[in-house]
Amino acid sequence: MFNVRYASLKTRTATKTPTKAVSKLTCLAAILMSSTSAVQAASSLSIESWRSDDANIWSDVIIPAFNKSHPDTQINFAPTPPTEYNSALQAKLKAGSAGDLITCRPFDTALDLYKDGYLANLNDLEGLKQFSDVAKSAWITDDGKDQFCMPVASVIHGFVYNKEIFKELNLSVPKTRDEFFKTLDTIKSESRYTPLAMGTADQWEAATMGFQNIGPNHWKGEEGRKALLTGEAALTDSAYVDTFKELAQWKPYLGRGFEAQKYSDSQNLFTLGRAAIYPAGSWDIQTFNNQADFEFGAFPPPVAKAGDTCYISDHTDMGIGINANSKNKEAAKVFLNWMASKEFATLYANEVPGFFPLSDHQIDIKDPVAQEFMSWRQQCESTIRNSYQILSRGTPNLENQLWNVSAQVINGTMTPEAAAKEVQDGLAQWYKPQQ
Repeated sequence: MFNVRYASLKTRTATKTPTKAVSKLTCLAAILMSSTSAVQAASSLSIESWRSDDANIWSDVIIPAFNKSHPDTQINFAPTPPTEYNSALQAKLKAGSAGDLITCRPFDTALDLYKDGYLANLNDLEGLKQFSDVAKSAWITDDGKDQFCMPVASVIHGFVYNKEIFKELNLSVPKTRDEFFKTLDTIKSESRYTPLAMGTADQWEAATMGFQNIGPNHWKGEEGRKALLTGEAALTDSAYVDTFKELAQWKPYLGRGFEAQKYSDSQNLFTLGRAAIYPAGSWDIQTFNNQADFEFGAFPPPVAKAGDTCYISDHTDMGIGINANSKNKEAAKVFLNWMASKEFATLYANEVPGFFPLSDHQIDIKDPVAQEFMSWRQQCESTIRNSYQILSRGTPNLENQLWNVSAQVINGTMTPEAAAKEVQDGLAQWYKPQQ
């Protein structure tokens, strides 16, 4: 197009003053070159995610915040319903139609995408310096050499309690296990309230909000988790048997018919003000904010005795990587580096309470319960669920086994020792370091 216009202009101006013709041509060329540079400077990025319930937060808050400092980058947040995400993403990646940025599930799901060549290596990403080794562990190869997704958010385990009930019964927040069970005894004997709102019908809560919640204080967090990976520790060790023993002590404090109680039933029991304490994941904060008409607080898993180091399950939940076939990798890196900033961490933590940025930035969270959960990072050592990295790859699957045996221990149909032996025997069937 430029050449045609140039030729036409040259013909029409042949009889005019050459200097003026050259001047006009120079201006025209400059305008066209400037326009071309502007197009090249602008970028368009698309984000694949399963966080469909956060779509408005991305479009109304997060992306506009990024565009204040990067106005030439257009970002499209394109979520897929959570239950469809894995299969839909696989289909898009195979077809070459996936977005530039890929929201990553933790551990093996994302690792498989990297091994299949769908995720770019991020080892040179500057923003990764803002994250600890624990935070990065969910998106790194087994040998620890290649990072393929940047950490975004985690969820933290603990206990949520009804402040009005605690005030009514003159209870203090328990810090040790003895104090915890004395609190449960008081609630059971001196009130009509259910001490602990949890059921075992769905099984996963027994392991996730039970075993993985209180367990890190027994096996000393990352120290114990890594010892299972190397084979230096076994699931029949006292740390794991003692975790199951503590879990078995919950039975008398659960609601009537807890064996048939599902996850949603437990949430309702608490939000209706009929239960005092709820073994929780921080993701429950949003539900309770919307449904509870009373003030609630949170406390971390109690330790054995005052002064002991405390450990919390600060579980890596979501990361974000770059599509290896993206044509906009440099722009994608710019966006990821911004997501590693304190600005993003502050925005995300406040807009999605209960999902906590994994970067090392110290941030203020407006939601008081979310801030309470977040503060435990400064008081306690963080770890992740011990069944998630490597140990659930084989058959039987350790994660699924923990669901089953944890529920049985609470139900009273399996002893702590038998539960520990079953999961250890299962792991030893396929995992060489445990053979």
